[in-house]
Amino acid sequence: MSDTPVQTSATVLTVRQVQDYHALTLVAPAVAERFRPGQFVALAVGGEHTGRLVRRCFGVHEVKSDYGGTVELVFADREPGTAWLAGRRSRDQLDLVGPLGRPFRLPRDPVGCLLVGGGPGAAALFALADTLRRRGCPVHFVLGGPSARQVFGSKMAQRIGDSATVTTEDGSLGEEGAVRDVLPHVIQETGADVVYACGPTRMLRSVTQVASEYGLPSQVSVEEFLQETGACGIGVCMTCVLPMHGEDGVTRMVRACADGPVLRGDRVRWGDLGTIPFDALGAPRVLSVGEGGRR
Repeated sequence: MSDTPVQTSATVLTVRQVQDYHALTLVAPAVAERFRPGQFVALAVGGEHTGRLVRRCFGVHEVKSDYGGTVELVFADREPGTAWLAGRRSRDQLDLVGPLGRPFRLPRDPVGCLLVGGGPGAAALFALADTLRRRGCPVHFVLGGPSARQVFGSKMAQRIGDSATVTTEDGSLGEEGAVRDVLPHVIQETGADVVYACGPTRMLRSVTQVASEYGLPSQVSVEEFLQETGACGIGVCMTCVLPMHGEDGVTRMVRACADGPVLRGDRVRWGDLGTIPFDALGAPRVLSVGEGGRR
C-alpha cells in the first residue's frame, strides 16, 4: 500500500445533518485504503465551472470497507464553499485529493490515551480511537463545545471509550465550562500517558499547556488553522505556515498541511500564530536605524 496521495472522482453516498454539522460520506476506495488516522482530504468546491479555486480541507471521521471503501467527513457550514458541499446529493461526483498530511503517531506499547476534541474537529479523533483500541490502549474522551448541538460524538464516545467527559459553555450538556476546566481532573482520574487533540486552535493551546503541566506528551491536529488559512493542502501556497521549535531549539516556519496537520503541541509557538517571529530561521531582518546607510 502506497502512502502517496491520489486525486480521484469520489461519488457522494450520503449527506446528512448531525446536530449543527454535516456528515458527508464519499465512495473513494483509493483514499480509504491509504488513510491513517490524523490525515485529511482536500475537496474542490463549486462545480466544474466555478471560480472557487481553493480546495476545502477536512479531517476524516471514519473509513469503512463499504462499497469498496468509503470516507466520511464532518464539517460546519460556515461559508459559500462548505454551503455548496452541504447541498450535494447522492451520486454527485466530487474531485478529491487525499489522504494528505502527517498522521497521529501511535504508541509502541499499550498506554492510556486521552483524546480531546472540540466542535466538528472532534470527528477526526474517532478513527484514532478505533486504532488505539485495537492496539490494546485504554481510550478516554473529553469533548466540548459552546452548546449541546455543537459537541460532536458525545454518545459515540460514551459507547466506545473507557470514559467520556463532556463540557459545554452554556451548561446544556455535561459539565458547564470549557475543556480546559476538566482536564486536570480527568488526567488524574484516568492516569493518561499521552494526550491527542483536535479542535479550535485556542483549545489546542490550552490542552497543550495542561498536558505539559502534568508532564504528558501531546499531539495536536491543527485542522482548524488549516481551514481558516485557505490552504491548498499540498504545501505549495505557503499560507498555512506557523512557527515551531525544533529539537535543536531553533524556530522554523512549518506548513500545517505538509508538515502537519498533526504536530507536537509543546513545540508550537501558540502565541506567535499568524506571525513570523523575528528569531525564526529565515525571518526578514529588521534593520536598526542607520544600519542600512553608508559607513
